[in-house]
Amino acid sequence: MADMIHVNQVGYLPESEKIAIIPFPAETFKVIDVNGNAVFEGKCMKFGFDDNSGDTVWKADFSELQTDGEYRIVAGEASSPLFKIGRNALDKTLRDLVRAYYYFRCGCMLDSQHAGKFTHGACHTSVASEWFDHSVKKDVSGGWHDAGDYGRYVTPGACAAAQLLYAYILYPNALGKLNLNIPESGNGMPDFLSEVKYELDWLMKMQKADGSVYHKVSTAQHARFVMPENDLNPLYLLPVSSMATADLAAVCVLGYRVYKEFDSEYAEKLLDTAKLSLEWLDENPQFIGFRNPEGCGTGGYGEGGDKDNRFWAYSEMFAATGDAKYLEKAKELLVYDFPRTEFGIGSIGGLGALGYLTSGRVPEDDKLAEAFKSMFVSQAHRLRWLADRSGYMAAMDERDYGWGSNMNLMKHGMVFAVCDTLCSAEGGTHEFGVYAKRQFDVLMGVNAVGMSYVSGNGERAIRHPHLRPAAADGIDECIPGMVSGGANRRPVEEIAHRYIPKGTPPMKSFADEADLYSVNEVTIYWNSPAVFVAAYLLN
Repeated sequence: MADMIHVNQVGYLPESEKIAIIPFPAETFKVIDVNGNAVFEGKCMKFGFDDNSGDTVWKADFSELQTDGEYRIVAGEASSPLFKIGRNALDKTLRDLVRAYYYFRCGCMLDSQHAGKFTHGACHTSVASEWFDHSVKKDVSGGWHDAGDYGRYVTPGACAAAQLLYAYILYPNALGKLNLNIPESGNGMPDFLSEVKYELDWLMKMQKADGSVYHKVSTAQHARFVMPENDLNPLYLLPVSSMATADLAAVCVLGYRVYKEFDSEYAEKLLDTAKLSLEWLDENPQFIGFRNPEGCGTGGYGEGGDKDNRFWAYSEMFAATGDAKYLEKAKELLVYDFPRTEFGIGSIGGLGALGYLTSGRVPEDDKLAEAFKSMFVSQAHRLRWLADRSGYMAAMDERDYGWGSNMNLMKHGMVFAVCDTLCSAEGGTHEFGVYAKRQFDVLMGVNAVGMSYVSGNGERAIRHPHLRPAAADGIDECIPGMVSGGANRRPVEEIAHRYIPKGTPPMKSFADEADLYSVNEVTIYWNSPAVFVAAYLLN
């Protein structure tokens, strides 16, 4: 958007860095209030050409402005969207990002008291049958719809729940007192944890009696664009995978660490569930992957191995119990080559490292803890190098602009946040915190298309995500708090060229169109890293 000045469209905390990006020549800029009065003036600094956007950009730094209010940036004939400065500037966005999970709920009615205008009936409550043996049936109602479709998948569900639980562990001040207006509000447990519990309850239903875990439950094919209660096709349980079994064990024992403070009986149930799955993993050391069987066309979420999943599970069990045998099993898996700083999906070893670092069981000068911290810091330095070479301050290379690029953006923000929170002694100083904030700014509008990628937040927020209820509810306003997948340099839809011309730079390869699922879909595991980074900023 060559005629637009790009800002974080929801706003800035008073003492935070504030940088607008101007994609056209400009020597000076002004900040004006809602009455048109200039409250700040400054000189623009030329950055130069930005490869991933194809723009030559200038930066406008107005960090010195700390007065509460609503403002726009103006330069030449152009202006920015409206934004706020204030202590509560990001509060609504964090709440909306978390509240989105209520709208993702499956198996229950969303009533007007809690969902406002975005109501729907109870959905997907029928008993599911095993794909290869229809005589085996199981109630697996509940949980969150995974994405724009109505499937529910264990590995992404466990990933999203874990990222949310770690956000709570590290940043409880930001999340513990959120009032989400959900049916469980007032039950003595933080609303945030009540919402995550809704997913954990479903995940436990996906476990078989022997401890193994079904990979997913879905219909045979994706539903048409109908409301969820009108998707009445049969539900199927798809075969067990070792990744799903390990991820279920890991997130359940992580849940045990969190929920034992609020509900000891529930926490013990989580721990027992995890132990049963770990026993199955011990008895089945071979990799059991997943591919859709013939006739099934819903999401696959296949992986090439499970060493990182098993490492995460054993690390979490050590963190929860202190039993050295689990630590030894986790260490044995470190001989395999998988990333230790990835937070999912598909590669999840970083959650195992977090489990160890946050366990409270690590002695001083522990070599393994030092190694994990060093890996996070090294990754943060690599990402900072990318951000410093981006005109929009995005810690992204060209390859990062794929399906779900905003997940990559926010996971990179997570790395910066983790370094600032846990790794200060190894070089993770507050400078990394600035880079975490910059990634959030990119998500909220400091990007080459000038979009806030969070629905309902920002003057130019996405309005037409690939999300079945949003398309079928007949309501012009979009469900708030949904994170769009974002720019994709290689969209897969045949019609993508109608909206994104061939040769469009990676950061501009986006259109706010419901037809473009590889660009504008929403998922539970794109919201979760955004919650993590927002909670870090507000903690």
